Amino acid sequence: MKILVLNCGSSSVKYQLREGDHVFAKGIVERIGKQDAIFKYKSGDHDIKEILPVENHTIAIEKILSTFTDEKIGCIQKIEEIAAIGHRLVHGGEKFADSVYITDEVLETMKQCINLAPLHNPHNIKGVEACREILPDVKQAGVFDTAFHQTMEKHVYLYGLPYDLYRKHGIRRYGFHGTSHFFVANQAAEFLGRSIEDLKIITCHLGNGSSVAAVKNGKSVETSMGFTPLEGLIMGTRCGDIDPAIVTYLQEYAGMSLEEVNNILNKESGVHGISEKSNDMREIEDGYLAGDEVCILTYKMLAHRLKKYIGSYSAVMNGVDAIVFTGGVGENDFILRENTLKDMENLGIVFSNEKNNQTIRGKKGRISVEESSVEVLVMPTDEELVIAKEAERIIKNLTA
Repeated sequence: MKILVLNCGSSSVKYQLREGDHVFAKGIVERIGKQDAIFKYKSGDHDIKEILPVENHTIAIEKILSTFTDEKIGCIQKIEEIAAIGHRLVHGGEKFADSVYITDEVLETMKQCINLAPLHNPHNIKGVEACREILPDVKQAGVFDTAFHQTMEKHVYLYGLPYDLYRKHGIRRYGFHGTSHFFVANQAAEFLGRSIEDLKIITCHLGNGSSVAAVKNGKSVETSMGFTPLEGLIMGTRCGDIDPAIVTYLQEYAGMSLEEVNNILNKESGVHGISEKSNDMREIEDGYLAGDEVCILTYKMLAHRLKKYIGSYSAVMNGVDAIVFTGGVGENDFILRENTLKDMENLGIVFSNEKNNQTIRGKKGRISVEESSVEVLVMPTDEELVIAKEAERIIKNLTA
């Protein structure tokens, strides 16, 4: 069954066409809404980049589909070969603890959750509606970032706020990156030759957005992102955990508007804000290796925050069997892994600098040493595979 996997952002559509583990084509449309939008497409030996006007998500998806069937660079004969569409959906609130067949009712519920994810849900909805317009006969399924974390207990996901704010406004920890945490936790169990139901795993999804999850017996019991993806680790442009009084302080004493403060916390903080250089960790790595003091400080802050979460999640689960690094930064950045893992022998974590330095993206690897009581692994994530499998499962169940 050929599945089109879509991840629709505010000005982008990331896509893959796949059947099981086989990827026919993949790419991204960026700068949607601009005259100089960027279309990238890779299939076999074809690696295409075009600059063209893309007015909206519908036109972006039409461009993707027409390229799939292009006589010279296409990967399928006709659009009708696409059996289903799987969407990455960011926020389902408390409504969805599993992937879903997308109906009018599901879309309406997503719209009701827009206030919980104003930067994500509207664009996820645009992607679904665009596919309905272009491919009205193709069934669609949605995989929620928040679904995997719905197994957290109430005392874990509630904040120390008046309970009525949860009752009336749904203010609680939801967690994100659930698809990635689910995938790499299961991959780690398979790699170790053990049942995930017998393991305590800490998964570290590290990229421009980063989060940590405690996965006990296959279920998420704690995660670092909260009501929004702002909470938790220091990220590319997001601040992560801060004293909430900083928000009102900046408004009252620095004369900033709510919009300005929100922009600082989400778009001008994190690696970008600390380094005053970039949110691209490759640039920070170059600076670190060259002895740049600010880049060294940035790495120390990132590692310290991550180390705190690993320690606390080990306490929450009463131990840990494996720690998994994934995501663009988690898979590639040996410096961050080294700074995070060193001096953690008291928790049974002993890693090899040689293995850590040699581990490369795209390969599973163990970077802990034999005497380490905690396995430390690097695992490439594949959220698109999870979405494709979930879409296939859901669509097949409809006709079973």
